[in-house]
Amino acid sequence: MYIDAHCHLTGNEFEEVGGVGAVIDRAAEYGVERMICSGFDLASSIVAKELSERFERVYFCAGFHPSELNKYQEGDLEKIFQLCEHEKCVAVGEIGLDYHFDDNPSPETQRELFLKQLELADRAGLPVVIHSRDAAQETLEFLQCHADLLKHGGLMHCYSYSSEMMGQFAALGLRFSFGGTSTFKNAKKVQECVQRVPAPCILSETDCPYLTPVPFRGTFPNEPKNVKYVVEQLATLRDQSTEALEKQLEENTRSLFFKLK
Repeated sequence: MYIDAHCHLTGNEFEEVGGVGAVIDRAAEYGVERMICSGFDLASSIVAKELSERFERVYFCAGFHPSELNKYQEGDLEKIFQLCEHEKCVAVGEIGLDYHFDDNPSPETQRELFLKQLELADRAGLPVVIHSRDAAQETLEFLQCHADLLKHGGLMHCYSYSSEMMGQFAALGLRFSFGGTSTFKNAKKVQECVQRVPAPCILSETDCPYLTPVPFRGTFPNEPKNVKYVVEQLATLRDQSTEALEKQLEENTRSLFFKLK
């Protein structure tokens, strides 16, 4: 059994491969029992909720990605909070800091909405799913300052920072998911983190439709079915049997996202 702890199924990327229903069916054929579809703004969070109602295997997160904050309007966070009350909403996410592109919202805006969504998750009693790109130290220091809002846990999704910093994030009670990049030949830093992450803290993801793993690297779109290849690589890196790691990943994912059934 596999769980894709972080994927995106709300766009139109899957139209040329049979549609999202076909994608979910193929995932089931590969043994993917649960997929957590992450919102990145209000509209995608609503669609993620609707997908969770249509498909038994799909759960969802609701939140504003830092690169999408130009879409934010007054009152949207209260609507996100209402989505969080849904029985299949497992977290607030993805939220965080992204300083990669020059035209991203300002750091001040990102930090303001990051804090508001951490507060929202605390109020909702849910964990958070954190996106952080080119903002390692800033993210760490921000979360350390607001550690009181992380009492329900959180996930550093698609973790790609250093193994040393991973220990500091783990001290805040956070967990780490790894996807297709762990299968890339030159991703030595990610692979080192996979080897060093504590067993209770590791999760698997695809981040589809992006980051397609080897042996299909370069094809688009990535699909949740490919989490199988991610898990096989994680097991190899950790010198475990795939079966043993599958069991650990399921336990870790259900422990963090406690609303999963």
